[in-house]
Amino acid sequence: MDRIWPLPALDDPALVEHYAYPDLDSPYVRVNFVSSLDGAVSVDGVSGGLGTDADKRVFGVLRQLAQVVLVGAGTARAEGYRGARRPTIGTDTPPPIAVVTGSADIDPGGGLFTDTLVPTVVLTTGDAPRERRDRLAAAGADVAVLDDLTPGSLLTELGRRGLYRVLCEGGPSLHGALVAHDAVDELCLTLSPLLAAGDAGRIAVGDAGDVPRSMSLAGALHEDGALLLRYRRSGDAQGRD
Repeated sequence: MDRIWPLPALDDPALVEHYAYPDLDSPYVRVNFVSSLDGAVSVDGVSGGLGTDADKRVFGVLRQLAQVVLVGAGTARAEGYRGARRPTIGTDTPPPIAVVTGSADIDPGGGLFTDTLVPTVVLTTGDAPRERRDRLAAAGADVAVLDDLTPGSLLTELGRRGLYRVLCEGGPSLHGALVAHDAVDELCLTLSPLLAAGDAGRIAVGDAGDVPRSMSLAGALHEDGALLLRYRRSGDAQGRD
């Protein structure tokens, strides 16, 4: 894998350094997505059709650096999520998956609860049916009942748990909500070298708020035609190489 900016090429330890989080005392949201060159966020309904070896390598590094993986329930269902496997760097346990769901309509027999080394965190509200919440708790989930599922409430709950290094893996609606609330600190975007066409959605949907958010390039890698771009919110140079 070669670094376009800044140079030179990266081995695995340097890749970890390249994606290191800044020093934190509150949640920092990194969003990770893969997209086709023409903007498709999935092929046949899942992102796996867009993946490359480079993207998979970075995906693994980002998870190892995170303290929690935040994902919407729709994406977790579509992608067949299970628990993370590799420990967070510096610990003996992998990061928990934190699933955002207003309905708590998640299969308690799914891999998030049956194939995980740490309890999956379910972020929901009191409006979700009690019986669903109870079934998830009985399956081993750590169910957090919040007042609402706005980004502010989600990040407050994660911060209360000491989970500051947040890796959001989608989906587009959750990403769109984070954008609208100006809660995206960093975007890692892989451009897969293919044209997908079709009717696939984009990486963020929903109300974008008052104005577009300006981002600054913090790094660019390439391997076998794929571009792996890293952007931070403008004006924040912390963590640059």
